[in-house]
Amino acid sequence: MQRKKRSPAAARLASNKRAHLMREIVETLLFVGLVFLIVQFAIHPVRVVDNSMEPQLLPNQLVIVNRTAYFFGGPSRGDVIAYYNPTVSGQECIGRVIAVPNDTISITTNGVTVNGVTLNETYVQGNVVNQGIVPQTRLGQDKYFVLFDNRQVGGTSANGTSQNVCLDSRSFGGLPRQNIIGRAVLVFWPLSQFGGISNFSDVFKNVH
Repeated sequence: MQRKKRSPAAARLASNKRAHLMREIVETLLFVGLVFLIVQFAIHPVRVVDNSMEPQLLPNQLVIVNRTAYFFGGPSRGDVIAYYNPTVSGQECIGRVIAVPNDTISITTNGVTVNGVTLNETYVQGNVVNQGIVPQTRLGQDKYFVLFDNRQVGGTSANGTSQNVCLDSRSFGGLPRQNIIGRAVLVFWPLSQFGGISNFSDVFKNVH
């Protein structure tokens, strides 16, 4: 039985449908690729390696860091950030911004003062006993003062473990802006501890 030939119009319609389908597939693949690149660029997972940010962050939690958070401005006081330790190449740490460029900060054994205001640091667990004393210091341009919420760690590198343990500004001073990876915004693993990361803005509301 001879197969019936398609008319030129039907052939063109079939060809157009195939072309349209191929175009949709290519556009979808390009879109997925673009989204993947954006996500890879904007989101950076960081593992909490120690107890330096207790009680808010716990060891072995995985944290999402927004690498685009500070494209148009620097961190604010209270922000929890991921940063590269200036004393150990490539080491990623997590800490809280306490003072920003041009702020004046001092630390005693039992308190932190920024621009003349002694902070009531509600994110610090128990009685605050700072392991590092910092005399009154004015931060330069593009320098940030970062502290761990757990003040029992990170204040000194004198114990010889600085290659394995994160340090904060009590040890290395002002953190250069270029060392900041981004803002820590969310704990996503384990799922039982899923939740946002607070900047405790009320602690700094009287600091000007």
